[in-house]
Amino acid sequence: MDDRELVEKAQAGSQDAFGALVERYRVKMFNLAYSLTRNREAADDLAQEVFIKAYLALPNFKFRSAFGTWLYRIAVNASKDFLRKETKVRKIPLEDSPPGTLMQEDSTPEIDEAREKEKQKKMVHFALESLPKNYQVILTLRDIQGFPYGEISRMLKISPGTVDSRLHRARKLLRKKVHQLSARLGGDYAV
Repeated sequence: MDDRELVEKAQAGSQDAFGALVERYRVKMFNLAYSLTRNREAADDLAQEVFIKAYLALPNFKFRSAFGTWLYRIAVNASKDFLRKETKVRKIPLEDSPPGTLMQEDSTPEIDEAREKEKQKKMVHFALESLPKNYQVILTLRDIQGFPYGEISRMLKISPGTVDSRLHRARKLLRKKVHQLSARLGGDYAV
C-alpha cells in the first residue's frame, strides 16, 4: 500500500494504517534527528515527538506535498526547536569534546589510522555543530541524508535557489571551521 492510501485510511481512523506509516518512516525520522542532534536519546525522543505531532495534525493533511516531505518538515522543525533549547545550556560530553583533547594509548599502524579517521570525523561533527542552525539543517539534509534540492526546498519551504546558495555558504563555512580546527590541533583535513 502506498503512503496516500495509508494516510487516507489513518485519517478515517485506522490505527493499523498509521502504525504502518510509523513503521515505514521510523528509522528515517530517527536518522534525521540523530544527524542533527548527535544524541541517540534525543533522537529517539524527537522521532516519537514527530509521530505524535503528525498523528494530531493528520486530519488537516491535504496532500499538498508528499506525506514523507510533510513528515520530514515536522522532524526538521522539531529538531530545530530541540537544538535551540539545548544551545542555551550547551554541554559537550567528554567523548564529543574537540578532537585531539584526549590522551592517546599505545598504538599500531592500524590503530593510528582508525584513530585518525575517528579524529577527522569528530572534527567535522564538532565544526558542523558550531554552524548556524539553518546551515546544520541544510548540510544534514543534503550531504548526510542525501535529499535532492527540490525535496529540501519543499521541506524547508524555501526556493531551490535559496537551497543552492545556503548549501554553498554552509559548505564554505564548514570547510573554514574544519581548517581552523585542524590548524589549532596540528593536522591537515579537507572537507
